Amino acid sequence: MAFPQSAPYLIIGAGIHGLSTALHLARRLKATGKGTGEDILVIDKTGIAAGASGIACGVVRNNYFQPAMRELMAHSVGHWEANQKAFQYNPVGYMQISAESMHEDVATIYEQQQAIGYESSFIEGAEACDAYMKDIFSDWRAKGITSVLHEKKGGYAHNAAAIYALAKMAEEEGVRILTGVTVTGLKFANGASSAVTGVETDKGEIACDYLVIGAGPWVRDFWSMAELPETISIKGADGEMHDDIPMWKFWQLEEGVLRVDPESFKTNDGNLPPVVHVDTDAPLYSDVDGSLITDEMWGIYYKPDFNFGGIQGGAMPYKVETPVNEVAIDPYGPSSPEFIASPEFAHMWVSALAFCNERFSGTMPKFHKEPSGGIGCFTPDSFPVFDVFRENCYIIADSNHGYKMIGVGELVAEEITGGKSALLEPFRFSRYATGKLHPVSHSPYPWS
Repeated sequence: MAFPQSAPYLIIGAGIHGLSTALHLARRLKATGKGTGEDILVIDKTGIAAGASGIACGVVRNNYFQPAMRELMAHSVGHWEANQKAFQYNPVGYMQISAESMHEDVATIYEQQQAIGYESSFIEGAEACDAYMKDIFSDWRAKGITSVLHEKKGGYAHNAAAIYALAKMAEEEGVRILTGVTVTGLKFANGASSAVTGVETDKGEIACDYLVIGAGPWVRDFWSMAELPETISIKGADGEMHDDIPMWKFWQLEEGVLRVDPESFKTNDGNLPPVVHVDTDAPLYSDVDGSLITDEMWGIYYKPDFNFGGIQGGAMPYKVETPVNEVAIDPYGPSSPEFIASPEFAHMWVSALAFCNERFSGTMPKFHKEPSGGIGCFTPDSFPVFDVFRENCYIIADSNHGYKMIGVGELVAEEITGGKSALLEPFRFSRYATGKLHPVSHSPYPWS
């Protein structure tokens, strides 16, 4: 296509949020008679699924301590289920397997899942948990487990394939997708209005009536382009205002693949297993030399994945200590060395796999170094912000919850066309100033 000079609706980012928003916005414009998909332009500096969405592990779950997150995820799970074939979605379920320190939190999650009709089972007590897990995996041997939350919904999708499917569905609605265009700045109205009037790119300017930013971990850069505050004030649980809190923080996410036949990790009855997530404070010893790796709380997740060609998963991320403005997001680029999981992660993760299932003992040489993980950009409380800024700029700041939240685009499209989403209301930027924060769990993961 010729380089466009303008678009009524301009969306930055050809990943899970940008394309989902484009698809559903096109449908709503048509349904309401307010326009068509041809009024929507999606731009991306690289290509479809070239960023975080294209390398995500693809896990879809509802395991959240926060009621608002749980309801939002239940909505997205419905989208995955409705498009199972197109999104290459595997509805195998999800298991949160936990130590006693998380027992009460997980029990609360189970109770509230039942309240919203989200099917799950909850097993309590060390002996009952061990028996339940061995009924699924005969070689189960994890220690320090006192609760198992088994979500019967959820599972995982093949990362990039789902994003390409979204792109195809959007294009069928008339949406234009233009790749290889880097946004370098935003343009604003003169006078009393603070609205965005367009964007500056390395190919030229594009005027717009409405701008949507769905750029994943690059949201910090667009936040800065929009001249929004680098630090904010947050009203804490103590009722006091806490000032000069950085708006963004970064965590390094490490994932990997164990190159064993995915068929080798099935349940006792020969089926694909649920996604397995284990959080425990039991000491973890090396499967290579028996040395102590950690005696503090640790967690891993894993699943057999034919798309990755083995057992794919990850472990707890670690905080990036580099000053926020100096963090380079480009480790998501496919050739970047930072993209490769560290030897320390590989040693820990494979040893943890062996801690859980005996079949993985002795498999350290089969760990495969390939691009996975990357840098995640988090909000101050590690939960998403979905809100309008500068009158007509909708920012989707997913705080690294992104891939599983495929339904958020439908809710954003509803709001862009004049509606209000009750599911998105708890995620407004104003919650920081008013103290309407989400409850915090005992999970070792920043997004749980």
